[in-house]
Amino acid sequence: MLSISILAVGRLKDAFYADAAAEYGKRLGAYAKVNIAEIRAAELPENAGDALIQDALMREGQEILRKIPAGAYVVALCIEGKLYSSEDLAALLAEAPLKGKSHIVFIIGGSYGLSDEVKRRADARLSMSRMTFPHRLARVMLLEQIYRGFKIGKGEKYHK
Repeated sequence: MLSISILAVGRLKDAFYADAAAEYGKRLGAYAKVNIAEIRAAELPENAGDALIQDALMREGQEILRKIPAGAYVVALCIEGKLYSSEDLAALLAEAPLKGKSHIVFIIGGSYGLSDEVKRRADARLSMSRMTFPHRLARVMLLEQIYRGFKIGKGEKYHK
């Protein structure tokens, strides 16, 4: 069975995000082994300058890189990534095992994104939209789209 991991910077503090993520995680259990790991967000002062932000991204990035299993197919969610349709994501989920990848890791950065080192490690870069979303909502949206991708890949009915 395919393993899906989501490495996310920050915690889901609001119950409605946590409940939605748990629901999609439960639904995904029929298609893949799912693991969600939260990376502690670096604390920054309100008016942090570029140097402090880059240092925080580097520290978060090092923790993310430590948590990526060897041989995993890594997808970084970032603004400069490729816009995927639901069908494109379904194809990625179906093709990874054919390429010998039994573990797909999706990475969601914090408020300031991901370090360049994490982006370089990624096998694919995915942009969910040209719009900006809170990273907590991005986690729920990603889980829903992974679920939708499996439904598409299996030819199963799912609401539009």
